[in-house]
Amino acid sequence: MSPFRLVYKKACHLPIEVEYKAYWAVKECNSGLGGARFERKLQLEELVCIWLEAYENTRLYKEKEKAVHDQNIKRREFRAGDQVLLYYSRLRLIPGKLRLKWDGPYVVEKVEPYGVIHLSHPSSPTFFKVNGHHLNIYHGAKVKNNKELAIFLLKDPTKEED
Repeated sequence: MSPFRLVYKKACHLPIEVEYKAYWAVKECNSGLGGARFERKLQLEELVCIWLEAYENTRLYKEKEKAVHDQNIKRREFRAGDQVLLYYSRLRLIPGKLRLKWDGPYVVEKVEPYGVIHLSHPSSPTFFKVNGHHLNIYHGAKVKNNKELAIFLLKDPTKEED
């Protein structure tokens, strides 16, 4: 529905169309005020019905959009002992566009409901909590420098090497 129809509950007319219907409009407006009150109440009821219809259409559209979005979410399940890479979210605050976005590897200590994961670094005994959406499985390649790590992250693990 157009915004004009929601507000005025009728289709938009161009000024040329209105000019030819001027006689009709004068005749309708001067018909008397007795029935005008009743007619205005009917118009308001019709407007409320249009609003409710638009609200229902919006709700249905949002449900369909949510279903499509939820289908495209990748489910990741981590277990205690897995090695993972942590997304470095503060990268945009530090200059250098060629810096790596992933830090690690870290070891998963504990998995809690709703995506909370406890991580620890092998060199330190402390652990911290992170959101599971910021993690990626580490496949255990021996990395000498950041360039090799970047190449490893870009490789597709499903394809076999020749």
